[in-house]
Amino acid sequence: MCRFLIFKGKEPTLLSHLLTRPAHSIINQSFDSRLRLDRRRPMNGDGFGVAYYSLDEELGLDGPCLYKAITPAWNNQNLGTLAEKTKSDLVFAHVRASTHGALSETNCHPFTYHSLCFMHNGGISNFKRIKRKLLSHIEDEYLNFIQGSTDSECAFALFLDSLEKEGCNPRDKTGNFPHQAIRNALLKTIGYIRDWTKEANRDEEHAEPSLLNFAVTDGSTVVVSRYITSKTDEAASLHFSCGSSFVESSPGEYRMERLNRSQDVIMVASEPLTFERGDWITVPTNSLLTIKRQTVLIHPIVDEYYQTDPLYLRSSKLAESKGLIGSVPLAKAVERNVPPLEREGRSRPVSATARLS
Repeated sequence: MCRFLIFKGKEPTLLSHLLTRPAHSIINQSFDSRLRLDRRRPMNGDGFGVAYYSLDEELGLDGPCLYKAITPAWNNQNLGTLAEKTKSDLVFAHVRASTHGALSETNCHPFTYHSLCFMHNGGISNFKRIKRKLLSHIEDEYLNFIQGSTDSECAFALFLDSLEKEGCNPRDKTGNFPHQAIRNALLKTIGYIRDWTKEANRDEEHAEPSLLNFAVTDGSTVVVSRYITSKTDEAASLHFSCGSSFVESSPGEYRMERLNRSQDVIMVASEPLTFERGDWITVPTNSLLTIKRQTVLIHPIVDEYYQTDPLYLRSSKLAESKGLIGSVPLAKAVERNVPPLEREGRSRPVSATARLS
């Protein structure tokens, strides 16, 4: 499976501080992932991509800058050079281990449409059986937008269609859509996929659930899901961290610095860039994380796979069988201590000082 990383800061940062310099950067994760979701694919070597929003308003008028390649991320000299010379305050990065679609740049994440940017970690269960229904559901504009052959790009097209039906115009180059509309569109996207795959899997007794860790931004708001179509299994890993700055304490070693209560830096990652327990919080399974004006909100996704008991521990068997949390106890240890408010159907802001031990 894939890994992704999101950076949103009040001030811009060099891409190299996220992509290449940290000892456990997302590039290093592509060949040395501690939370490997699928041990059958030992490396994320099927291409990579990075989207970053320009600091120049004129240059960034029609969405983010985008760099994608099918070469392994750790072996791309152009990426290293670009990362050392480029700054941005909003970055989406992705390394790919393909499950659907051939090895091509059109199948590499992130995907962009005007101001919008989208990534996916996971896979849609029995996608071949619901693809026709998905494509028939969306408007021609978004059907014709699809260039590759992945389930992820089709999910993005479904999101764009859902966003338009929320009253927004995805073709708007300026972005800045209401965060509620982006969140609702992503919820509808998840809901359609959930219902269609449930119907497709009805005759399959042991069909695996869908893993839907989606990330989307319009250049201002960021919404990320951690979701699985199961009431008893944990979803693919997802963590976030916030503080006053993300600093290099020694060559290759980074930490999230907290000089005050500010959230000048917010990062979301499939796998932490540091393994300091205090740096990262695990996003609860089957929930949405929203970043708006450097504030983090977490909303539970209340559907048939929602657990009403705040103390319920989902089974780690599926995750462990795919290498999700077997080697790092952080995810399980933190999720057991998610504040009850976040599990009772209400959202809450998460401050830089609200750490989970």
